[in-house]
Amino acid sequence: MPTVMIFTDVLHEKPGRHVDLLHEAGFTVQYPRNPNLVDENETIKVLNGVSATIAGGEPYSDRVVSALPDLRVVSRWGVGVDQIDLDAVTKAQILVTITATANHEAVAEHTMALLLGVSRKLIQRNRQISQGYWIREASQPLRGKTLGLIGLGRIGRSVAVRAAGFRMKLIAHEAFPDVTFAQRHSIELVDLDSLLRESDYVSLHVPLNEMNCGLINRQSILKMKKGSFLINTARGGLVVEKDLLEALQNGHLGGAGLDVFVQEPIDSQHPLIQLDNVLATDHTAGVDIRSVEDMAVESAQNIVDLFNGKWPESSVVNGKLKSSWKW
Repeated sequence: MPTVMIFTDVLHEKPGRHVDLLHEAGFTVQYPRNPNLVDENETIKVLNGVSATIAGGEPYSDRVVSALPDLRVVSRWGVGVDQIDLDAVTKAQILVTITATANHEAVAEHTMALLLGVSRKLIQRNRQISQGYWIREASQPLRGKTLGLIGLGRIGRSVAVRAAGFRMKLIAHEAFPDVTFAQRHSIELVDLDSLLRESDYVSLHVPLNEMNCGLINRQSILKMKKGSFLINTARGGLVVEKDLLEALQNGHLGGAGLDVFVQEPIDSQHPLIQLDNVLATDHTAGVDIRSVEDMAVESAQNIVDLFNGKWPESSVVNGKLKSSWKW
């Protein structure tokens, strides 16, 4: 019987429809002792003889996949593939899938929570009240302000429709925009410099890749409005943290809502999260009770479909393998 290894810590040894789907399809389900592997040698050891994985953040480098001839599918629980060497897995005839339709609304809701949290100064107010202060300082509104979305994929579009409900002006920078969607929701498509210059709030919704790494740096931050806010629910590596810290400390930026960091878990003494104008969460934007279940089921279903000869078109990342891939 083929084996599926479930890495994601949120799903560790937990029953659910995703496990039932795999068992019904004839798979054996296993769990690693440590669901948060980052070591290549340990990953190779754990995945020896495994046919498919519901993948978390473990590495799929050229060295790892070259040592795993039985591995056929890496089914990501989520949408990020920055821990996967796509060239290496494609060369090794290993398919990579994502849960393309499962968690974008959860991320969008979290993005709005961070927007509201930093604009209304919720951390500062809570701390002041707990210390006996009753200051009642005015905060920034969302209505009438410009939200700049860097990335207008599923998540960016989900944020847009929610922000429209707060009567925000919407602009976006997207390499391959859905023009019909943008027109329907009155989203102005602009170049990156224009977005940075015009936005009161900038929200990141692009993948971490070679082109986007360090996208928000000292130079790009200086193009942003004085007192504007940055929201990042995408990937920590999109932001040069020391440059963001400087801009928050010197007042060029009014605040930041951050769900992701370069190093995770972030050190509790990191200066970024000591600032009053930073609202930080623990990479949980896409993780709510509903999305956890939806991502688990979709990642399992992707494996089952491929095993049964069905091609989950919208979920496959390295689709160039379609004509040559076999289980």
